[in-house]
Amino acid sequence: MGFTIGSSRGIRDIRSGSRRRGRSSECTAVAEYTGLWGWDVAPGARAAAGVCSCGRPDCRAPGAHPLDFAPEVPAGATLDAATAAWADTPGAAVMLPVGRAFDVIEVAESAGRRALVRLERMGLPLGPVAATPDGRAHFLVAPGAAAELPALLYRMGWDDPSLDLRGLGPGSHITAPPSDRAGLGPVRWLRPPDLDSATKPPAARLLLGTLAYVAHRSRASDRP
Repeated sequence: MGFTIGSSRGIRDIRSGSRRRGRSSECTAVAEYTGLWGWDVAPGARAAAGVCSCGRPDCRAPGAHPLDFAPEVPAGATLDAATAAWADTPGAAVMLPVGRAFDVIEVAESAGRRALVRLERMGLPLGPVAATPDGRAHFLVAPGAAAELPALLYRMGWDDPSLDLRGLGPGSHITAPPSDRAGLGPVRWLRPPDLDSATKPPAARLLLGTLAYVAHRSRASDRP
C-alpha cells in the first residue's frame, strides 16, 4: 500500500485500509504519523493500577516511556509496516520522540486552552496541540525550542522560575493520541495535525509570549 507524505489521498487510503483489514486505531495513527507527517514513532509502555508493562518494579514513569526492546517505526513507514511493528508489541502505546521533527512547549491544560483561543484569534501560525489525561497541554513547535527557551523567556521578561511552562527536547517522548498515558486515560488532540502544521511547526518565539502570559495569569488566579 503506497501513499505520499502530505497528501489528502494518503489520509483516506490509510483510514479506509484500516477499516477494510480491521487494524487497530493505534496502527492507523502510527501510519498517519510516520507516512503523512514524517514523524518517527516508538512503541511505549502502558500502566494499570500504577504497574508498568515494562515489568520493572522500580519503573520511574509507569506507562509513560518507550519500550527499550522495541525498535522505532521510522518516518515514511506504510500502514503495512506499522501493522507489522505493532504486531510485535501488541497493546503498546504510541509515543513520539521529541527533538527531531519538533520540540514541545508544555503548560497546564487550562492555560493551554486559553492560550490556543488567543493565538487563533491573533492569526498566528500554530502546530498540533495535544492534551494529556493528567492536565497538561503540549504545543508542538520547531526543533531547537527547548534549548532556546530559557533565553527566549528572559528576553521577553518572563524570568520567573516558578512559571508553569517548560520545554521538551531531544531525549524526551510524548504519548500521542489515541493512546493511554500512565493508566490515566487517553491523550487527545486539541488541535490535530494537518498538512502544513505537522511538517512545518511554528517557531517557539511566535507563541511563547502568549503562552507565558496566560500561564502566569492562570497561576495568579489559582492563588488563594
